[in-house]
Amino acid sequence: MNSLLLVFGKEITDFRRNRFFVLLLGFLTLIMVLSVVVASVDFRSKMGEYVLYLDSLKRSGSTVVPPAPQLYPLQLLRGSIEYLELLGALFAIILGYRMIAKDKGSGATPLVFTRPHARFSVSGGKLLALAVIWAGVNTLVFATMALSLLVVGTAALSPEDFGRIAVSASFAWMYLMFWSALAMGLVALSKRLSSGLIAALVIWVVVVLVIPQIGDTMDPDNQVPGGLFKSLQVGKADELAVTAHFSGFETARDQIEISSITKHYERSTFAFLGIKDVYNQQPLGNVWAALLPNTITLTLGFLAAIGFGLLTTVKHNLLRKES
Repeated sequence: MNSLLLVFGKEITDFRRNRFFVLLLGFLTLIMVLSVVVASVDFRSKMGEYVLYLDSLKRSGSTVVPPAPQLYPLQLLRGSIEYLELLGALFAIILGYRMIAKDKGSGATPLVFTRPHARFSVSGGKLLALAVIWAGVNTLVFATMALSLLVVGTAALSPEDFGRIAVSASFAWMYLMFWSALAMGLVALSKRLSSGLIAALVIWVVVVLVIPQIGDTMDPDNQVPGGLFKSLQVGKADELAVTAHFSGFETARDQIEISSITKHYERSTFAFLGIKDVYNQQPLGNVWAALLPNTITLTLGFLAAIGFGLLTTVKHNLLRKES
């Protein structure tokens, strides 16, 4: 336990001294907050246009009152979540890679093992450091986004809304830990540092970019802004009748999408934040029940990556010279 805590303390100190990565995380936080700000300003602009339109109707003597734009504050976080899916996963890979590369590059790895360590104390210390780092980053990022909703979006957040944000932050923590632990394990397992990093980046491209894009492209409703059926003014009952004829195709498309952990993270987060309309304003219990397969898969992926990082970041692999 003492050696694990020593490794943990060393990794936290190294992270605090790494100004470049701190700047990267600051950049990620900034663009996520800016996304909330832009969405908030856009909504306030639409509300202003709606008020002006109502005034013009009153002056013309009209008694028709058009419905006001609906504001569900948590939906303004959509852009931020998408940035976290893409850039957050990429930064997590870089952080996982640096957990191994910095020690090998500085020659610190042999020095670490001059002292006796339990078999998994080094890998456990590094993973614990990653867990604390990402917990701190997620707390900062999601708290800042909530503050942006309150100040810029002038939104009134209920205690349940804060609970939804907290659940989303926990999903983000597991998602980022998945990528950091996976990258750390791949780099430790590879004979060359660059090979492990390349392998992690290839997996990132396939899982984060390629598979979700294939699933979105196969969905005909995504090919028209606002949805194909809505643009054709097709009712819900008729929409279900049409899609029933293509159940096999829809099943295949869904199976492709759920092979990506990114999609499980996105579906879970979008549901709890109400970004997905069908779950908007639904009780949390109903959302948990509906998204249970996605949350279980995300959790299992997280645990598998942690196990992989723990088992591969061991003395034999870390002391192996690059070939």
